[in-house]
Amino acid sequence: MTFLDSHGVRFAFGTLTALPVRVSRWDRDAARAGMLCAPLAGLVVGLLAAASGVLLLLGGAGPLLPAVAAVALPAALTRGLHLDGLADTADGLGSARPAEDALRIMKQSDIGPFGVVTLVFVLLAQVAALFELYGRGWAEGALGTVVAAVTARLALTLASRRGVPPARPEGLGAAVAGSVPGPAALAAACATALCCAAAGALTGGGGTAGHVALAVLAGAGGAELMLRHCVRRFGGVTGDVFGALEETAATTALLVLSLG
Repeated sequence: MTFLDSHGVRFAFGTLTALPVRVSRWDRDAARAGMLCAPLAGLVVGLLAAASGVLLLLGGAGPLLPAVAAVALPAALTRGLHLDGLADTADGLGSARPAEDALRIMKQSDIGPFGVVTLVFVLLAQVAALFELYGRGWAEGALGTVVAAVTARLALTLASRRGVPPARPEGLGAAVAGSVPGPAALAAACATALCCAAAGALTGGGGTAGHVALAVLAGAGGAELMLRHCVRRFGGVTGDVFGALEETAATTALLVLSLG
């Protein structure tokens, strides 16, 4: 099976976005292909979000409104699941409870104080970074929006590599954990960084191509640190942890780009 087959694409878009795509297969082969296609799902989400920001900027809005739109649209295109996962993971980590109790806290439907505070500061950081980028022009704002979305989904590819266990026997984490061979995950990371760098060089946004590649790698690195901490605390990954990894990677990439 190649990672660009229809089942893999359907799995990626059906599980990682709210776009009307029906997942036709739910097995390990489809999970592996789907997680390798995750950056492609991020590209589509990023392009749609960037289009909203660029249209607002060219329509006469200041950089704040495009920045807010570029953060809000990806949340809408995922029904807020990744932000919910970030909040639940923050509550689990902040509880300082043993793994079993922390996982039970994460599974509850409410959001605690750790989750609320984390959401507020992460969203503020993303809007502030995009405000800076859109303030430099539509090209830098659009590039930052797309790079953040792609890097966020790349973090899921890397988190699905073999050797990373699931924390529960059910759910998305169990379905995809350990499904991606390590070399394939590394190849996806290199390809994503190179493509984003090429986009930066072509559009003239985001500084040098090396700076854009650095943002992708920094985002993946930040997500990796979060992944290792969650595996130590929870014993593995869950769907909520995947949401936290996405937002960690996206925020880190945006901060690096905004500091260029």
